[in-house]
Amino acid sequence: MDEDLKNFMQFLLVEKRVAKNTLLSYERDLKNYLRYLKNVEAVETLNHVQKAHIVHFLNFLKEQGKSPKTLARHVASIRAFHQFLLRNHTANQDPSILIEIPKSERSIPKILSLEEVERLLDIAYGQGHFALRDKAMLEILYATGIRVSELIQIDVEHVNLTMGFVTVIGKSNKERIIPVGGPAAESLKRYLEHGRPNFLLENRTEDSLFLNHHGKRLSRQGFWKILKKLANEAGIKDELTPHTLRHSFATHLLQNGADLRAVQEMLGHADISTTQIYTQLSKTRLMDVYSKFHPRA
Repeated sequence: MDEDLKNFMQFLLVEKRVAKNTLLSYERDLKNYLRYLKNVEAVETLNHVQKAHIVHFLNFLKEQGKSPKTLARHVASIRAFHQFLLRNHTANQDPSILIEIPKSERSIPKILSLEEVERLLDIAYGQGHFALRDKAMLEILYATGIRVSELIQIDVEHVNLTMGFVTVIGKSNKERIIPVGGPAAESLKRYLEHGRPNFLLENRTEDSLFLNHHGKRLSRQGFWKILKKLANEAGIKDELTPHTLRHSFATHLLQNGADLRAVQEMLGHADISTTQIYTQLSKTRLMDVYSKFHPRA
């Protein structure tokens, strides 16, 4: 079984080219699944797995208090694994084919108000190279809606300030070009001219756009620490994650009349239903305004 999992992970990495975080999720879910099959169901080979075994495993996860979202992710991992085994003739049947994915309510993401965004961007203002970097990163995130994983992977060659866009590599290594507004472009220009050279030290060959104090590519953890510090200084009380700026970008665009398909393209969503959650949030905001200001609400 362990060898089958190893082959599947290699397939995802080489042929499907899934993102690193997605790969880790598959591996974690399937290790739990295989451990359960061995230790609880006493299944000897994957060809002996039955639908009942998978149902028992999902019930086991439910008893542990796992959310519908987590259960749905496990089902997706198990399905993909068994389909791989069937295609590779490692198994002669797919017991997961009739397993239904648990429905989970899609929670409305938290966003920042325009005033909070302005406060956060103003806090990052400064002339030192750290301030120039932090300001440029926040401006780019809010201006483009890209993921933090995409932000830290941007190289200098991916930036075209003359044309006003950045090229990012998203999930499954899909490339997309995103326009950058005036304030973000200006912040990025200042950082490239007066900030980034001070990070390079002796490492003049580093391609990464955003660097840490060692002159190397900034990590997700490094950005997370920067964001928490700036949010605290800006007096933002609610929990602020790197994804909050992405949610805010999409919601503010739609609230101001942007086309849903255009927002989908900029966010890099494969399915427009993922983008539609932001229209729900916009409607919620409209209802709040109506309830607050309409005399007969």
